[in-house]
Amino acid sequence: MQDKKYDLIVVGSGILGTFHAYHALRAGLKVLLLEKDNYPVGATVRNFGQAVPSGMVDQWFRYGVRGLEVYQSLQKEFDISVRNNGSVYIASDESEQQLIHELKDHYDTVGYTCKLLSATDVLAKYTALKSSYVKEGLFFPQEVSVEPDQMIYKVHAYMQEQFKELTLLYNSPVISCENSTGGVSVKTSNGSTYLGEKVVICNGNEFKLLFPEIYSKSGQVVSKLQMLRTVPMPEVQLEGNILTGLTIRRYESFEHYCPSFNKISTPDHYKELQKWGIHILFKKAVDGSFIIGDSHEYADANQLDDLGFRISDYINQLMLNEAARIANFDVHKISSSWAGYYPQHPDKNIVEIDVTESILIRTCIGGKGMTAGIGYTEESVKRIFNL
Repeated sequence: MQDKKYDLIVVGSGILGTFHAYHALRAGLKVLLLEKDNYPVGATVRNFGQAVPSGMVDQWFRYGVRGLEVYQSLQKEFDISVRNNGSVYIASDESEQQLIHELKDHYDTVGYTCKLLSATDVLAKYTALKSSYVKEGLFFPQEVSVEPDQMIYKVHAYMQEQFKELTLLYNSPVISCENSTGGVSVKTSNGSTYLGEKVVICNGNEFKLLFPEIYSKSGQVVSKLQMLRTVPMPEVQLEGNILTGLTIRRYESFEHYCPSFNKISTPDHYKELQKWGIHILFKKAVDGSFIIGDSHEYADANQLDDLGFRISDYINQLMLNEAARIANFDVHKISSSWAGYYPQHPDKNIVEIDVTESILIRTCIGGKGMTAGIGYTEESVKRIFNL
């Protein structure tokens, strides 16, 4: 083990870790990808599976657009579950209508294709929505969705098939990472030691195994999201990424680009929902089931366990009641419910900490991973290796 074996060792095989490995492999580097669990089970597989650059701002929007390109490119080579059904924001009142008009003006300026849909257009395209809710819509035809419980595993299978310079090891928790002669020495809990030129740590909300003192001072918080899945309803016509009025009132792009954002009032029926960070999204899976959610509760990174493992029936009912106000199918036919956890930072879009010149932490992308993670990691690999 005295010789340097890998150009890059990646700790964590969620979307940030996987695509750091992917872009490094594309650059011809030798890569070891380590995953502590049997397979990825964190935020990457517990979300909607929506790639929605229209909700991002500045370079994160650009990362998201690049992500769409990579998703589509990979799908042409290997089925990773990408579907190009677009995204639509549904306005339910005049304030939300004003915001989608202002967002369209912005995207028209930058050349990102979108189209306003009248209420009639929306209801014709999305027959599962209630006419009492829909006032207007803003459609982005180029945006895609994936199956979150399948995509990352399929990307792993593709990478193992495509790249001979990849070593992917599951059940390999990393318990130490330190500079050594000729590179960085990484030790896993089973006693194995690996050497690399660079190590990138993409640890999600795992703060206890490596450099806990750094994470305790990093300012990160962890968000707990509740989500639900209905029984399969293939007959329900509601394809693509469906984003509703609460999303319009929450997403960064509306806050950043819409002059009216801070001037609109909050209707009384939204206040309890916003208290729990709820905004209602729908995403139809390939089996015809619908993912519905989500909510947001927060805890400091040092107090992650305060968020608990329980699912709040009260929060689920708030989400389902609002979903029933929007959709005309029986949203209460629920087959499962779960909680996801991801770190975010109140002042940063991502946490980048260079422990040493060769040990690099790249984590805390918040809720942007499925959309912007691919584009961000491509740039990150270029910077790390001066490509």
